[in-house]
Parts: sequence; structure tokens; C-alpha cells
Amino acid sequence: MAAPLLQSDVSLKPLNTFGVEARARYLAHIEDAAQLEPLLDDPRVRDLPRLVLGGGSNLLFAGDFDGLVVKIDIGGLRELEAGSETWRVEVGAGENWHATVERLVAGGRPGLENLALIPGQVGAAPIQNIGAYGLELAERFESLRAWDTERRQVVTLALADCAFGYRDSVFKHEAVGRRIILSVTLALPRTWMPVTGYADVGQELVARGVSQPQPRDVFDAVVAIRRRKLPDPAALGNAGSFFKNPIVSRDKRAELIAKFPSLVSYPLAGGRFKLAAGWLIDAAGLKGATRGRAGVYERQALVLVNRGGATGGEILALAREVQDKVAEKFGVRLEPEPLIV
Repeated sequence: MAAPLLQSDVSLKPLNTFGVEARARYLAHIEDAAQLEPLLDDPRVRDLPRLVLGGGSNLLFAGDFDGLVVKIDIGGLRELEAGSETWRVEVGAGENWHATVERLVAGGRPGLENLALIPGQVGAAPIQNIGAYGLELAERFESLRAWDTERRQVVTLALADCAFGYRDSVFKHEAVGRRIILSVTLALPRTWMPVTGYADVGQELVARGVSQPQPRDVFDAVVAIRRRKLPDPAALGNAGSFFKNPIVSRDKRAELIAKFPSLVSYPLAGGRFKLAAGWLIDAAGLKGATRGRAGVYERQALVLVNRGGATGGEILALAREVQDKVAEKFGVRLEPEPLIV
């Protein structure tokens, strides 16, 4: 297959949900895996830095990108032979994540409804090991197909190969950028049970008068919660939760609880605790703060927003201020979720 069209000096503003202006030296749209080899062999880009871009919902451009941006637009959804306990579905990396979740729920293949309305494309989901409201992608993941830029071939990575952790995976560490995700195979439970242990979900279902939730009930509840808490990127530029919830030891949590009795935390395996980063930012006095054209969202302090015309540098400066003030008050340093380019 011929190489895709290689565009030069391209604005990336339409391709990132923060809506910040940045330019790429080169940009190519990939609709088929066969386009990757001729693209990466092109002498104009062969030796340049490379950024693989999905929906642009989990990154912040702090400046222009002097290299090649590879925009993945590979579509498709097909059901594979079912396992004894799961429905197996392969989805193209360029498919919209939320639309995929809704399509599967509507088609009688539930299991992802707690992850509804997470922005971005399917191919980005394993990189971040996306999670929300009591569920992580790793719990519904079977394998993925990727183009290995060193071996120059398509490879398959199983669950164990991906080294999933909290908002983490092998793709953020070992050989970063080596593998370009083409498709993801999901394993959805044939015997479905609602995941409603997360307080917000349970409360929303009660408010809706739902005592025995079906998949669509959970889907609708999660969508309603997210729409109340999070701004629509089309109206107010953002990348969703900007900071990870920090994980601390039992002793550190006890120390903080002694000083801040209303601290919000969640127990984890091994005696550790996850702290609510939004609570920390709010308690540090930054919820709703505005610095120039960048701000902390009024309804959810985890979200940084572009109030109109902000540069990536302005948003990054605000993020660092948040980190510094939370660290000063609580002795805990927040880690950004988005990739900062």
C-alpha cells in the first residue's frame, strides 16, 4: 500500500481537546496498518521524533512539535469467537471510545458501561489503562495488535505483556513509542453483574429509582454523573482529569487524617490508600482559580481548563502551581495524567 499523504506545517489545534495552538512539522493520517511501513521509511521523516495521536484527549502541547505526528484513524468493530465466559470483540484503534461503549451496550455486549463518556479513541485506552467508577480497562482486556517499529511487523500483546497499573502500562515505560496500537480485543463478561460500589454511581441509581440496574441503567447513570462534573471539551477546552489520585502508605494517610479529618481516601490492596486529588486541590484553595486564560474547573478541581486562547505553556504553569501548593500543604506531589509534549 502507498504511503499516506504527508502534510507539512500543520495546526494541531483541532486535534487536541485542550484546544491549544501548536504546529507539527509533518502530519499523516493512518487508516490501514499497511500504510505505516512506507510512511516510516519516508526519508523526510525517518529520523524525526514521532508522536502517535489518537483523539488528542490525554495530552497537552506545551509548544510546537518538530517531528512527525501519526494520527491513527483505523476503524472497525467485529465480534470474534466467544470464550466460555466472555464475549470477544476486536475494535479498531481509531474508533471513538464512548461510541464503542454505547454500541456494545446497545448490542447486548455490556461490561464497559462504567467507562462511558471517557473521551478519546480505543487505541489510547490501553496506554492509560483508563478507569472510572470502580472499573479499569485491564479488567475487560484480552489483547491488542500493534505495529512494532523495530521489528517492522504486527505483533500481539496479551494482558500480561501490557503490565497494566493505575493509569499506567508498558507503553509509558519500556520502549516508549516503539509500538503503534492498531486494534484492541475486549473480553466482556457473558454473565454480567453491575459494578455499582462507587458511591456516586450507587447514589445516582437510587435517585433514578433503579433498584435492580441493567447495563443501560449503569451507562446512563455514569453519563449523567460525568456531564454534571466535567466540562464538554467542545465548549471549554480540557483533557479530563489532569492529575492522578496519589497513592500513599497507611502511615502517611494516618498522618494526614490527624491534620485534615475530612480527607477523602480509598483503601487499596497491600495496606495503601488512594487519596482524592480533587479534594487536595480544593483544600489547597485552588478550585475555580484562574491564571490568565487557564483555570481550575469550578465543579471539579481535578480538571484544568482553557478559558479561551490559553497556550499550552500557560496551562502547564498552572499545573505546576497546583502541584507545588498541594505538596506544600500536604507533603504529597501530584502526578499529571496527560502526556505533556
